[in-house]
Amino acid sequence: MVIGVLALQGDFQEHGHVLDGLGATWLEVRTSQDLERCGALIIPGGESTTMWKLMQNDGLDSLIKKCAQYGMPILGTCAGAILLSDSHLNLIDISVDRNAYGSQAQSFSTEIEIQGTHVPVEFIRAPKITRVGSNVRVLASESDDPVFVEQGNILAVTFHTETVDVDVLHQHFLGKYLSTISVQ
Repeated sequence: MVIGVLALQGDFQEHGHVLDGLGATWLEVRTSQDLERCGALIIPGGESTTMWKLMQNDGLDSLIKKCAQYGMPILGTCAGAILLSDSHLNLIDISVDRNAYGSQAQSFSTEIEIQGTHVPVEFIRAPKITRVGSNVRVLASESDDPVFVEQGNILAVTFHTETVDVDVLHQHFLGKYLSTISVQ
């Protein structure tokens, strides 16, 4: 299975680097035709407004919604979580507040627990999840704020692990949703 990484803007190359380390096959997704070749999708961090406009130009927004409805696993990190939320694609029942942790100067690193492991993460102009629907599971929190949530085949996180070259989040995504991929 090919993992698509939305490559319109943002830190898509960092996600690709982590996927390379896990032995996964991945493809930069810039068009609807690219997405049609994929069995899963990662929407990276970056500038959500810019990515949203570019997604709409090619109809990627509609195709992503359709793919999600047919069960495509999707992981959104930071801006990707914004795009998956009720303000854009509405694929996971969460509301988010953009840049809620502050400007670039207020970005910070910390550790959170994912699957029993303390993982270094970065919050870079990160959104904050302000509402979680009843069918959404909170998988990790930071200072009582949900930062890693799941609903069906959709995962959203408000932090980055790919920028610190940690693969726990990607292993979780691949292992949980993509059992046909061998995770090393």
